[in-house]
Amino acid sequence: MNRRGEPAVAASSRWVDDEGVRAPGGSVHAWRPGTNQTLCGVPLHKAGLERFPHVLWIDARWLADTTDERIVLCHRCAAAAGDRPGRPRWTRDHPRP
Repeated sequence: MNRRGEPAVAASSRWVDDEGVRAPGGSVHAWRPGTNQTLCGVPLHKAGLERFPHVLWIDARWLADTTDERIVLCHRCAAAAGDRPGRPRWTRDHPRP
């Protein structure tokens, strides 16, 4: 389902679409499955973020533009995922201890 290197989504809330599939809502971050933090460095458990391994970051961007649900994409995660063509990716130089 998920191509290697394609980030999934973690979000602060969820909603259920018309087909009964849960979707991310609220504050949405890019997340690589198998890790416990988002691409911008927010720890999932401490921040209370719910994982959505079935929703890719690209799909979350589409959902933010097309649904009536409130979805706010993290600008740091967007930069780290390479959403800005022609500009270098954002990286954390000094990760937290």
